Amino acid sequence: MNFLKNLGLSAHNEGTSTGQKTVGGGKSARTIKSYSPVDGSLIGEVTATSKEDYEAVIRASEKAFEEWRMMPAPQRGEIVRQIGLELRKYKEDLGKLVTWEMGKIYQEGLGEVQEMIDICDFAVGLSRQLYGFTMHSERPRHRMYDQYHPLGIVGVISAFNFPVAVWSWNAMLAAVCGDVVVWKASEKTPLTAVACQNIVANVLKANNLPEGVFCLITGEREAGEWLTQDRRVPLISATGSTRMGKEVAKVTGERLGKTILELGGNNAIIISKEADLEMAVRATVFGAVGTAGQRCTSTRRLIIHEDVYDKVKDRLLGIYEKVRIGNPLEADTLVGPLIDSDAVNNMQQALKKLKQEGGNVLFGGEVLTGKGYESGHYVRPAVCEAENHYEIVQHETFAPILYLMKYKTLDEAIAMHNGVVQGLSSSIFTLNMREAETFLSHIGSDCGIANVNIGTSGAEIGGAFGGEKETGGGRESGSDAWKAYMRRQTNTINWGSELPLAQGIRFDV
Repeated sequence: MNFLKNLGLSAHNEGTSTGQKTVGGGKSARTIKSYSPVDGSLIGEVTATSKEDYEAVIRASEKAFEEWRMMPAPQRGEIVRQIGLELRKYKEDLGKLVTWEMGKIYQEGLGEVQEMIDICDFAVGLSRQLYGFTMHSERPRHRMYDQYHPLGIVGVISAFNFPVAVWSWNAMLAAVCGDVVVWKASEKTPLTAVACQNIVANVLKANNLPEGVFCLITGEREAGEWLTQDRRVPLISATGSTRMGKEVAKVTGERLGKTILELGGNNAIIISKEADLEMAVRATVFGAVGTAGQRCTSTRRLIIHEDVYDKVKDRLLGIYEKVRIGNPLEADTLVGPLIDSDAVNNMQQALKKLKQEGGNVLFGGEVLTGKGYESGHYVRPAVCEAENHYEIVQHETFAPILYLMKYKTLDEAIAMHNGVVQGLSSSIFTLNMREAETFLSHIGSDCGIANVNIGTSGAEIGGAFGGEKETGGGRESGSDAWKAYMRRQTNTINWGSELPLAQGIRFDV
C-alpha cells in the first residue's frame, strides 16, 4: 500500500528510537506483529523494546533535556510549528494508516491527524504564554512572583483507539514547556507510532537537535511498567482502562511521581421533552457508533423523557437499520471493525449479561460474517432497553452498545446520569434555558465535560480534556492543562537593606 511506503514503513520496522536513530533491537529481537482489523492481514512488524534499549532511550532523553530546556520557549514552539507542517504534508497517508491499523473510518482517521495539527498550532501560541503571577509581599521592599519550570522526562502511555492524537496532546504541550517525551505506544497500533516518530525525527534532524527530545518505545505491559516505576520520569500521562489507571497511579504514587490519567467513560445524553429531537438523535448516533463505540467519550446511555421516548426510539431504530458497516476506507462506510476478537467477545458477553439482568436488545449486536467481514471483527451496533442500575450498564463496554432508559423529572435524569462510577463526558439536549443551566451547575453533571445541545463525543483541543471519579481526574490538551507538565516555583526577592520576617516575627541576633 502506497501510504505505508510514503510514511517510510516497511514489513519490518524498528520500534525503539530516540529522535534520529534506532536504539538497539534488530531482526533477531522480539517483534510485535500488527494485523489490520479491516481484513485480518499482517501489516508489518515492529521490534519490541528490550530493557537494554529502554535504558539507552532514558539516557538519551536525560541528555537531550539538558539542551532542550535551555532553548527559549518560543524557539521550542518553532520546532513544534515545523512538526505541524510535516503532519500536514502526510495527513492523508497517516489518516489511512490510522484507519487501516485501528479500524476507524477514513474521515475519523483524517480527523485524528487534524487534531494533531491543531494541537501543534495551539502549542506554538502557548510557547509565548507560559505565564506566572506577581503578588504583593507583606514585607517592605520585597517582590513575590511564581514561575513555571520544565519537569524533565514525560512518559506518555497511549491507547489503541486514538493511536496518535492523544500522544500529540501530551507531547506537543510538554515540548514547548521544555520537557522531553518518552512515548509507550499501544501494542495494538505500533505502526502509527513508528510513522509519527519518523515524521518528528525528520524535523529534529533538520534542526540539528539532540536525540531524545521525542522518543518511542514499543512493547506490551512490561514496557509501560518500566516507565511508571522509573524515578527519572517525574510525570506519567496514561490513557486506558480504569483498571490500568489504578495500577499506574499506585506505582507512580509510591515514588511520589505525578500522573495525568484519562481512563474509562460511561457517558450519557439526557434528551428533554423540550429538545430539538432531530439534532439530539443525530448527535446520539455519532456518539454511539462513531469509532465503532471505541471512544472513551462514546455515548453509552441515553436518558429520554418519557413523553418523547417512543419517538426517539423509533427514529434511532430507523437510522440504525441503515447504517453502513464495512471497509472503513470506503467513503460510504459509517462503522468499521472492532479492534480485535477480544473486543468482539466482550460485546457479546455484555449483551448476554444484559438479557440475564432483564434488559432487551431492540436491534443489532450480532457478529457479521461473509464477504467483506472475513476478519471477524465486524459487529452490528446495538440499541438496547435497560435500567441504569444494571451491573452491565454500570460497566464500560468498549463497543457500540447504546442503552435506552426513561425519566420523568430533570432531577431524576441527573441522578441517573451521575449514578455511575465514571465521570468523563456528558450532554443534555434541551431548548429550555433553566434545564440547560441546571445541568451545567454544581447540582448537575458531575463529569469533567458537560455539553448542551452537543453530543458527548468530538471534543475540541482548545478546552481541557478529562474527567472525574474513576475517569482519573487528569486534564490534557487546551485551556491551562499545560501547567501539569511543569513544576511551579514561588520566588521572593528582597531589594531592601533590612531583613524583615513574614507575619511580623522578630528574631534579633
